[in-house]
Order: sequence, then structure tokens, then C-alpha cells
Amino acid sequence: MSTLKPISPRPSPRNSPRNSPRPALRPSPRSTHSSSLPGTPRSSSKLPLPSSIGRATTPNTRAAEFTKLLEIERPVHREAQVVKEDLKRLRRLILADGIPTKVDPSLRPRIWKILLQIPKIDGEAYLELIRRGPCGSALKEKIRNDTFRTLATDRAFKERVPEEKLVRLLDAFVWKSKDSAQQGKLGFAYVQGMNVLAAPFLYIMPSEVEAFYAFSTFIEQCCPTYVQPALDGAHNGVKLLDKCLEVLDPELFNHLQSKGLHALLYAFPSVLTLCAGTPPLDQVLQLWDFLLAYGVHLNVLCIIAQLFLIRGDLMSSQSPNTLLRKFPPLDAQQVIAMTVTLVRDIPLSLYQDLVRHPWDISLSIE
Repeated sequence: MSTLKPISPRPSPRNSPRNSPRPALRPSPRSTHSSSLPGTPRSSSKLPLPSSIGRATTPNTRAAEFTKLLEIERPVHREAQVVKEDLKRLRRLILADGIPTKVDPSLRPRIWKILLQIPKIDGEAYLELIRRGPCGSALKEKIRNDTFRTLATDRAFKERVPEEKLVRLLDAFVWKSKDSAQQGKLGFAYVQGMNVLAAPFLYIMPSEVEAFYAFSTFIEQCCPTYVQPALDGAHNGVKLLDKCLEVLDPELFNHLQSKGLHALLYAFPSVLTLCAGTPPLDQVLQLWDFLLAYGVHLNVLCIIAQLFLIRGDLMSSQSPNTLLRKFPPLDAQQVIAMTVTLVRDIPLSLYQDLVRHPWDISLSIE
């Protein structure tokens, strides 16, 4: 199996045996069980990786490949294996080439809805949720304290997504979650960070109702533990970041630890929001293409990749906390390329915890 080469040099892991099992880069499964959360990951065949990211093709050619895959005529009801193979081809295209949105802006919202496997979009149901208004005075104030500063420095976002639209979507989501909780499903209240997680969907989707159902499915299926009242999933995420960094680069890990820099102190916002707060927004969207295709658990390794890109500065600094107060501008292609190589160096048991942490409410990382 060919693998991607890291764009920047990184130290080889010193405490990971060569013959230990290596996890393959595969999409996080969305199988469900009685609690309506994703179930235990199923074993699957390894996904062959392209030899490099970004093949020598033009954006028009790449757009044509995506369009051909999306628009090929098939019967409505297909065998599960056929659907699985089509999704595999779609993920390979995303990893190899990225989505050429400059050629066809409609590709990304269509692909995100496919990857999220949104069951249905019901405009009337969304309007009914909106008609209920804010979810109580305390929650109303909490939401509005966050929405006005969502991606505040991104002019394009502010022009395309009025604050009122973000407020409506979040109010509607909380009402929907209350209804689900009454039916015995896992419920959600509004927590800080939801506003940032909702922002990309409102930015790229053609309509507010599509953004709502994409966001709802994303929260409920991909990262429900991240938005529990205590943010358990995000706290597990920063603990796993420390563990993964210790495996991947003990020298950098020990240097940061010696300065009192645990991942909780410098990486919590990036874990909680899946790097959505690290500009520029177009690079965030490209990173999310990858995360939606292969699993949001990989965001932890994406953050480590960002550390590796400034490793020299971190190692030479007596105050690395000053460098980590604000991550450098995101370069999605570099980060994705490096993340794919990091996956193989994570011990299998640790990788399994990494896969589980965004959705398994029973998981507790020490």
C-alpha cells in the first residue's frame, strides 16, 4: 500500500515498535445501535492511498470526475456493497485531489450531504421549529453572546451568513434535540462551540434548511460527545492529543510538558471546533472535506500536524506558549498529507480510542 510522504520532516517515533499493528486510514463507520449513537467500529479492508496529494490534473478535469460519479444514473434502491464502493471512490477523489469548488461551487454541499448520509430534508418541520422562537431567556442570551463573534474576522462569512440566520438554526436545533430527548434519544442543549461548528454548514449550503439538517446530522452522528454539557468528547480529545504526541514525537512532547503546556491549554479550541476557528475559512472547508470523508477523530492528528509544521520554532523557543496562543494560518493540503502519514504510527489500541472519542459517551480517557 502506497502512503503519502510528509511534506515537512518529522521525527520518527522512538517508542513505537516496528512490528506493532498499524491502523489503516479508513472512514469512521456510522453503524448504530439502540442508543442511536454510532456503534463499535467494524473491521474493514485497508484503503489504498494515492502516492501523492494533488495529481497532475486540471481543476476542470477533477470537477468532471466528481460530477461523473455524482450524476451517474443508478436505481434508487441499490445493494449495500454498491453504495460502499461508490463512497470509497468519492473519498479517494477527495483525498487525492480535493474538491474543485472554484470550478463548480455546488460540488461541496452535494458531497457533504452524501458523506453525512442525511436521511431527509423537511422544510416544513424546520419552519415549525423556528416558529417556536428562542429556547428560554437564559439560553437565548447564551446563544447571542456567541453568535455575534462567530468567525468575526472573516468578511466573506459575515457577508454571506447574517447573525440572525445562525441564531435561528441554533434555536431550532435545541428544540429538535428536546423533542428527541422526549423520545428517549440522546438530547443536546446549546454549548459554547456549537456556533462555530454550525458556521461552515451555513456558509456552504444553498439554503438554511439544508444547513440545519446537515449540522443536525453532523452533531448527532459524528461528534455528539463534543457538545455534551461538560464537553466530555473535547476533553477526551485533548488528552488523546497528548498521548498521540508522546508516541509520535517524544522530544517535542517533553519540551512542551517541561513548559507546563498540556494540550488542554493550547489545543482545546482547535479540538472543540475541529479547527474551524483557524483561518482562512477556505482552508477550513478543505480540511473538513477530509474529516467528513474519513472521520472527525482525525482532527486530533491534524492539530499535531500543525505543531510539526512549526516544530523548529517550538523546540528553539523558551516560551512556546507564545507561539501556541494563535496557530499559524491553516494550510489544509500540508496538514492532510502529514496526517495521513501519522495514522500509521499510532498504536492500534490508541487509535481505537481516537476513533471512538467523538461519539462514544462511555469512553473516559485518563
